[in-house]
Amino acid sequence: MKQIPSPNLPPIERLRQVMASLRDPDGGCPWDIEQSFETIAPYTIEEAYEVADAITEGDMPHLEEELGDLLLQVMYHTQIGQEAGHFDFDSVAHAITEKMIRRHPHVFGPDNVADAETQTLNWEAQKAQERARKAAESDVRQSALDGVSSAFPALMRAVKLQKRAGRVGFDWPEVDQVFHKLEEEIAEVRAELKGDAKERDPERIEDEIGDLLFVCVNLARKLDIDPESALRRCNRKFETRFRAVESMLEEETGRFPEQAELDELEALWQRAKRFDKT
Repeated sequence: MKQIPSPNLPPIERLRQVMASLRDPDGGCPWDIEQSFETIAPYTIEEAYEVADAITEGDMPHLEEELGDLLLQVMYHTQIGQEAGHFDFDSVAHAITEKMIRRHPHVFGPDNVADAETQTLNWEAQKAQERARKAAESDVRQSALDGVSSAFPALMRAVKLQKRAGRVGFDWPEVDQVFHKLEEEIAEVRAELKGDAKERDPERIEDEIGDLLFVCVNLARKLDIDPESALRRCNRKFETRFRAVESMLEEETGRFPEQAELDELEALWQRAKRFDKT
């Protein structure tokens, strides 16, 4: 049996000792011992989304709990890194501390920043300088898109790719141009759906739907809307309305959606939409 770390320790050190004990081949947890960066990564993503959900709900006790779960993920990865001799929690904390100091010369240096927008531009300039420095140290030609992780959720990655391309001038200057492209992509989806359904090419349809979604992301970006947040909000709205449809249908008729006609469900949906405004 492992000794429980002293409650008198600083909380972060106590957590480190707990994680080390869980990963200890001698008496640790069999499941925790078997994990790797790759197997833990999906949990890290999941916990980040749960943090976002708690923020959206405004549930502070839940947010506190979810932040702890996310911190555990950081501790997990740093413990695995330490065991492999790559890095540890202290080196990770040191690296991010130095990066924050370097990217905030207006706080830790003589520079002045007028507002948040100016700071965002300065932040991006700092990141560009860091990429340029890495490029100078490498023999490989660097792309403006380097560093945009393929592990990001698709909507988030689309935004980041578009922003990177936009920094080097590959971007529509006006939002109306995005609308024209959106109409073009809708027409291309329609074109793929013409004719006999049996002769349709699923891969081409998927490509065209992907192009359509990519332009929708671009439209959101041009309007300073985060598409991930917009879709999450839409999901919540849809869920609330559909649950209202289910409740009204059952209360008024004793039936469930699968027992109703589409016209009836649509009428209830319109009633549920009115609840949004009350």
